[in-house]
Amino acid sequence: MSILTTPLTKKRNQMASLGRSSALIAAGTFASRITGLLRTIVLVTLIGSLNTRAGDAFANANQLPNNIYIVISTGILTAVIVPQIVRVSQRDADGGAAFISKLFTLATVVLLGATALAMLAAPGLIWLYAPKFTPEQLALATAFAYWCLPQILFYGLYALVGETLNARGIFGPFAWAPVVNNVVSIAGFGAMIVMFGSDLTAVDLWTPGMIAGIGGTATAGIVVQALVLVLFWRKTGLSIRPDFRWRGVGLRNIGKLAGWTFLMMLVTQVAGLLQSQVVSDASGDGGAATFAMQNAWLIFMVPYSTVAIAIGTPYFTQMSSHAAAGRDDEVRADIGKAVRTLGLFLVFGTAGLMAASGPVSRLFTNSPAEAHEASIVLIAFLVCLVPLSVLYVLQRTFYAYNDTRTPFVFTAIQAVLVVVAAYIAYAVLPLQYLTAGVALGQALSSTIQAIIAGVLLRRKLGPYGIGKAVLALGRFALAAAPAGLVAWGAYLLMGGDSGWMLDNKFTGAVGTCVIGAIALVVYVGVLAAFRTPELKVGMGMLRRVVKR
Repeated sequence: MSILTTPLTKKRNQMASLGRSSALIAAGTFASRITGLLRTIVLVTLIGSLNTRAGDAFANANQLPNNIYIVISTGILTAVIVPQIVRVSQRDADGGAAFISKLFTLATVVLLGATALAMLAAPGLIWLYAPKFTPEQLALATAFAYWCLPQILFYGLYALVGETLNARGIFGPFAWAPVVNNVVSIAGFGAMIVMFGSDLTAVDLWTPGMIAGIGGTATAGIVVQALVLVLFWRKTGLSIRPDFRWRGVGLRNIGKLAGWTFLMMLVTQVAGLLQSQVVSDASGDGGAATFAMQNAWLIFMVPYSTVAIAIGTPYFTQMSSHAAAGRDDEVRADIGKAVRTLGLFLVFGTAGLMAASGPVSRLFTNSPAEAHEASIVLIAFLVCLVPLSVLYVLQRTFYAYNDTRTPFVFTAIQAVLVVVAAYIAYAVLPLQYLTAGVALGQALSSTIQAIIAGVLLRRKLGPYGIGKAVLALGRFALAAAPAGLVAWGAYLLMGGDSGWMLDNKFTGAVGTCVIGAIALVVYVGVLAAFRTPELKVGMGMLRRVVKR
């Protein structure tokens, strides 16, 4: 037997392929998040971030298609379709072309119908999410929504094509396409600043032309993002065509699997709806509200998406193959490796971002006082950065086994906790801290959700090495604690909230880099001193990202 065909060599080749895929996704996701931050900086300059009724109106309107996109990209597609595509690609003689043709046809019909219904229901949807808005603010948000809701179709197509590419082992385009979207948005929002000025926070400043400009720009970016993926379809080797004969390819089985996913989506959306209603009360006079909360979440998502999704996506595709083949031991190994690897980065991300919360928030606000208020919301979210990332891996392990019922159970518990926490915050906190209280409630709820998911997965798979992974996270935390404290001390020595780092957006960016660099040096130094084995793996991954 040649050494090229030994099981050990196959395993090494498999891990090398996973490393390359993770590096490619990480690089693309990081680029998309950075350009997304630039997009938001330009948008904040245009419509403000805190105490902005126009900004909160646009944030609610532009969030409506995003809510449906979340259902498509992290719900039915990820939970059900990717494992099915992997299976038919291995089983069917045509590589799954017939199945995918029927699936794409059905999905397009559903997306068109959902878009049309959402357009008809736009005024009611806006009111449901923001009942505390003034009548003028509701009218402006509804006008924005008519321009934003067509994004539903193109978000869905982007998710469907992208997840199919992922299932075929083509990971790069899905991660890199949002960069094009962000470039389009930056150009459009920037042009509006040139034409109409900045800090347009008042509702009565917005004309129909301005509404069309900002809403049309947001939607144009999503259209281009979806179309970019089509250019890479040839790499799949699949030839698809419209096919309305949906019977006979297992769609009934998909429907059964998606039933629990739909229920999970429903409880999540209801929780998000009630949460949004609570936060809308702070719009205008209460400081941080809808748009500020979205911006804090955007900052949170930079390390989360770059690390958790970059590592999780290739592992999920591999886990689906291992689960389909009944190789449970390899699935258990995948879980432990994924959690330890992402923990190396995200424990540092938590400490570093907490220390730099003021400067980084200054990028998305228009004054030092606003940056201080926004930083509190960001810190509240960061409480669950590591738990939510671990949950990402655990949840997709259930999906790899076609188990969508169990994720519904622990997601329903989390949704209830989110709502309860939001109403407690509304009852006991002043408007100034309402949004931060809601964010902290969501973070704590997600942490509890991750714990429950871990317990339920152990019942399903038996011991899967989570104890070793938690010990590794503990080692990372011991290194991150002094790193965060030293970085925070440096921030205070350089003036803190009244220092140069919060003077403007540029100094905020410089300050973020300075504080982050200090935290990174200390963190890596402590890990190296204790000879942490995961450090070598992480450094290798970073080198591959740089080479990409």
